[in-house]
Amino acid sequence: MKKRILIIEDEKALRETLEDYLREDGFDVKIAMDGEIGMNLIKEEEFDLIVLDIILPKKDGFKILEEVKEDEKRKNIPVIILTNLESVEDIQKAFERGVTNYLVKSDHSLIEVSEKIKKILKI
Repeated sequence: MKKRILIIEDEKALRETLEDYLREDGFDVKIAMDGEIGMNLIKEEEFDLIVLDIILPKKDGFKILEEVKEDEKRKNIPVIILTNLESVEDIQKAFERGVTNYLVKSDHSLIEVSEKIKKILKI
């Protein structure tokens, strides 16, 4: 059975490119263009991993991360932050809230993102 990944990313080009790349790697991928849609999908469906931007319309990534980690049913879903924010404060804030991995977009290729996802999901 394919592993299910949710990508919550407002940047259309990145969202669609990452979605295509992960589908080619054999994942079942859902996308959300803002934090509100993403949180609704998390509540309605089951995911094996979430790729989450921080700066999002309607609900930011930190708030989504908090809600996921406070939810008994979903708190063990691995979350990878994929963002342009690279301050020590933002990284620390994400890890304090239970993020699995924190990736700065400009530092990682799609291949590297996919490899990190596979490693986390033990594929």
